[in-house]
Amino acid sequence: MRILGIDPGYAIVGYGLIEYENGKLRPLDYGAIETPAKLSTPERLMMIERKTIELVTDYTPDEVAVEELFFNTNITTGIKVAQARGVVLLSLAKMCDNLFEYTPLQIKSTVTGNGNAQKKQVQYMVQSLLRLKETPKPDDAADALAAAICHAFTMRDVKRGLK
Repeated sequence: MRILGIDPGYAIVGYGLIEYENGKLRPLDYGAIETPAKLSTPERLMMIERKTIELVTDYTPDEVAVEELFFNTNITTGIKVAQARGVVLLSLAKMCDNLFEYTPLQIKSTVTGNGNAQKKQVQYMVQSLLRLKETPKPDDAADALAAAICHAFTMRDVKRGLK
């Protein structure tokens, strides 16, 4: 099964594609969609839409896992991230029948065993589980891979009747 993980953002949207077969994880690709700060909000959102559609078209994932929004104290940034996440979800929903969402707590807990894990712990586990030589960069790509891993393990447990 090919799983595309997405970590939505306004300036950076992380993505990570993995394959999960017979209990084994294999990284296929990861990276980020970066929107230039000099562009207007509508231009940045259109860029996110276009690139999200390209990811699904190019990778043809079987399932997609998207991280839910975590609000910080900056409401202005939060609104823009929410707008970008909405664009990502709409773009994915139009193209994918199997779209799943996970909270940061669910992702951290599934990947590290600790829902309060720090970013470095999540990155370490992503690197370890995918047998990568280095930590995926940018951080948003590592977060997207973590979402994909979370989905793989969650679906495994669902099939086993554990969730």
